[in-house]
Amino acid sequence: MPEKVILNREDIRRAITRIAHEIVERNHGCDGIVLIGVHTRGVPIAKRIAANICLFEQAEVLVGDLDISLHRDDLPSLEVQPVLHPTNIPTDIQGKRIILVDDVLYTGRSIRAAMDALIEFGRPQYIQLVVLVDRGHREIPIRADYVGKNMPTSRDEQVKVRLEEVDGTDEVVIVKGMSERKSSRDSDNMLQRSS
Repeated sequence: MPEKVILNREDIRRAITRIAHEIVERNHGCDGIVLIGVHTRGVPIAKRIAANICLFEQAEVLVGDLDISLHRDDLPSLEVQPVLHPTNIPTDIQGKRIILVDDVLYTGRSIRAAMDALIEFGRPQYIQLVVLVDRGHREIPIRADYVGKNMPTSRDEQVKVRLEEVDGTDEVVIVKGMSERKSSRDSDNMLQRSS
């Protein structure tokens, strides 16, 4: 299927730099902030944001990673079961300012699962959400606090985020003409291959 590049390497770099500045500005610094990336591609995005904050604030921000596989509400209906990844929360999150990071915000169900998984580790002061791409079509009332790019899509399109750390390149593409069911299967297969 033909792909259309929506964000290239430089676009992604600029979006992540801007998001890092917005996080620091909104939170009046970075004290008590912990970035938690959702497996798989939310993890390198969180690490890149932390590196940017370190550059201009000269302060280290803790970064963790979160596996949401067992909290998904579609587990019984998946043809291929997702691969489990280790969760690494680098500190006690009780009372901390958690910045949850994911690649694409679509229906909101993955973020709901991520919040459920995160709350098992404690009660943060608050949770904010970063996504590289918001493609619309929400099924649950979840909104990102920081967005790299709002990208209205149709349901028969798939947004693919590719990152150097996982895929060997940095780009965001749209693939047209994929059914939602096939798109879901392809995402799960990609998840397995990337582990």
